[in-house]
Amino acid sequence: MSDDPNRHVMDDLRAQFDRVHGRLDPIQADISEIKQRLTAVEIQVGTLSGTEASHYGTTMLRLDRVDQRLDRIERRLDLADAPTV
Repeated sequence: MSDDPNRHVMDDLRAQFDRVHGRLDPIQADISEIKQRLTAVEIQVGTLSGTEASHYGTTMLRLDRVDQRLDRIERRLDLADAPTV
């Protein structure tokens, strides 16, 4: 008779564990999918950040060249003082 209550408790605990485990399986699958998608987003953001830095560098290089050309034009037209060396 002492086995009967323990057995009932163990069966009840097994049933509860199975229910909890059944609920956790879809959550684990969702988390795995979310991790994969987050990794893809991180890769895209990294690529975008690198591309943005490249565009900034290219733009600054072009602006430097425009500035040099403008200085040369101003000197040729005597609109600016000649640089002192």
